Amino acid sequence: MSMLFDLSGKVALLTGASKGLGLAMATALAQHGATVVISSRKQEQLDIAAEEINTVCGTTRAIPVATNAGHKEALENLVQTTHKSAGPIDIVVGNAGVNPYYGPTSQIPDAAYEKTMATNVQSNLWLAQLTVSDMVAKGNGSMMFTSSIGAYKPSEMLGTYGMSKLALIGLVRNLAQEFGPQGVRFNAICPGLIKTDFARELWDNPEAKERIEQEIPLRRLGEAEDIKGLAVYLASDASRYMTGQALTVCGGSNMWT
Repeated sequence: MSMLFDLSGKVALLTGASKGLGLAMATALAQHGATVVISSRKQEQLDIAAEEINTVCGTTRAIPVATNAGHKEALENLVQTTHKSAGPIDIVVGNAGVNPYYGPTSQIPDAAYEKTMATNVQSNLWLAQLTVSDMVAKGNGSMMFTSSIGAYKPSEMLGTYGMSKLALIGLVRNLAQEFGPQGVRFNAICPGLIKTDFARELWDNPEAKERIEQEIPLRRLGEAEDIKGLAVYLASDASRYMTGQALTVCGGSNMWT
């Protein structure tokens, strides 16, 4: 068996991982040998997710820790708990995100703007600050953060969300530049429209769904499963020469031009 994607002995810490993309990525990392510490706000959902992962793997690979990723103290506790229960961290997946406002950027309330930027950008900076020393000590590590194709273009109704995801790509590039000499890699994952609860308002309408699918070369919306391979690739030595990148997984809806 090829060892290219082997994550045996690695510890992965994930936020926003009780369902959807986060759960899919956690499952994939665990299936390839990693111990995964999964977090989100609700312990009950996390317990179900951890049981699901452990059942798929046939052994205990998932550790659930309830955390509100938008609070620095909560992230500090998450990292401390990970150290105690699993050890030094090799892989970070920052997947927690919010979109509290749907409407023109020019009319967004201050509180909604601040929550969007704090959770989607600053919390990932905190996560990196709290975990990068583990990776620097080993001279190796990988962090990936979930951005969006919303980062690539303006939007009348989702513009501020897109702004936050573009800022997140900027954060990834700066951290990649800063920690590249120590062997730590940072990349952004930019999904297209994925059929998750988070994006339900955008696809849970037959007419809208059909219209969107006709604009996608692969003629379908994305599934959480479609992100699994990329997460394993970025976490493993298979991507050891890739850093500072924004990788788009969108069925062809956003092609490089």
